[in-house]
Amino acid sequence: MKVTGKRRARFRGLSFLASMLFLASILTGSRARGQELKVEQLTTGPAHHFFGYIGQSLTIPWNGTSRYILCLESDFHDRMPSANDSARILLIDREDNNKLRPLDSTRAWNFQQGTMFYWNPAAPDTQFFFNDRDPETNHIFTVLYDIGAGKRIRTYRDEARPTGNGGVSPDGRYFAAINYGRMARERPVTGYPEAYDWNPSERAPRDDGLFVVDVETGKQELILSFHAMSAQAHAIAPLIDEAGLYINHTLWNRASDALYFYLRGRKGNRELSINIPCTIGRDGSGFTMHDVFIGGHPEWGEGTEIIGRFDDKQVVYDVRTQAIVRHLGSPEIFPKPGGDISLSPDGAWLVNGSAHGGGRIQFDFLRLADGYHLRSPDFSRGGLERGALRIDPAPRWNRQSDAILVSGWTDSGSRQLYVVHLPMEKP
Repeated sequence: MKVTGKRRARFRGLSFLASMLFLASILTGSRARGQELKVEQLTTGPAHHFFGYIGQSLTIPWNGTSRYILCLESDFHDRMPSANDSARILLIDREDNNKLRPLDSTRAWNFQQGTMFYWNPAAPDTQFFFNDRDPETNHIFTVLYDIGAGKRIRTYRDEARPTGNGGVSPDGRYFAAINYGRMARERPVTGYPEAYDWNPSERAPRDDGLFVVDVETGKQELILSFHAMSAQAHAIAPLIDEAGLYINHTLWNRASDALYFYLRGRKGNRELSINIPCTIGRDGSGFTMHDVFIGGHPEWGEGTEIIGRFDDKQVVYDVRTQAIVRHLGSPEIFPKPGGDISLSPDGAWLVNGSAHGGGRIQFDFLRLADGYHLRSPDFSRGGLERGALRIDPAPRWNRQSDAILVSGWTDSGSRQLYVVHLPMEKP
């Protein structure tokens, strides 16, 4: 959606306090000092290793003890996976010289999101979620795996409407679920090719949309249909009648009682100007289409705040008041505020991963209390800068809020995992 006069008026109406906070962030933001950040390579080729997706909503690759890091392993990175291509699920053992320990495999994955790994917040030492598919039906389902038992201990399946995990709530009680077969058609970079879609020709079906699954009972509930979204959006997005609708970025807030997501639309291979930020309660209440578009890959802050991009600034938007309440950093600190961002588990640091010239990625860290800024060395994307094979920055924090896991392309020609460590002693 384009920025309307109404949106700009609201933006110009920021309070005097918010403007002073922005000025303070510029004055206190220290010069970037990348040499203070230690970079450690965890994996090597020739196979490719990656975690997948952005580190929003407390997507932490480390288990509860921080001994293990989850990753996928693939023998190729030059095409999208087919229905018959498996990726191997591995643990990186941090206490055994980063030894790779094979656990399982999955047929539901892609190079941007991986297989939607989430350590189970209710049992983070040993249990994690991932997506898989039935090789006979192409139905997508979600798996709960226990490394202590060394096996899958539960699967979450709905044969009539087969969905996969789109994000686990921080309290571990629910996960958002979406139709990855629909995504394979409407948004291939985040879909699972050839996955089953129960409404292959419907633009805005009544029995598809945003689902929530109860982790304990396994019950899957459709809390918002595409039909209902289309009906509400018609007044602000007339082209919605021509669009095949889909959902991107189902992000849980830290209280686990609300989701932020984008409603988007395509017509054939053409993206239409439908990109509507929405919020909804976990139980389906309070559905809101927001007039202010916060772009990039946004992240929940504390309470009702969303962090993202507005124009050329990193901003904080309150979904309750529907207004931008302050800026973060400055153009020097965040030259591309629309990059992949992640707020540390303790809420002290914001990291922004952005692409720049020559197919490189950099990571900018901002300490929110005082504006202290650090910038990482560059990482290569190996020429994979566009389309379904692209390597996104995707920073993901550890549990101690002092390191992130990232991907990079090596000189030997493979995608590998790195940890960027913050300084032990922080000024």
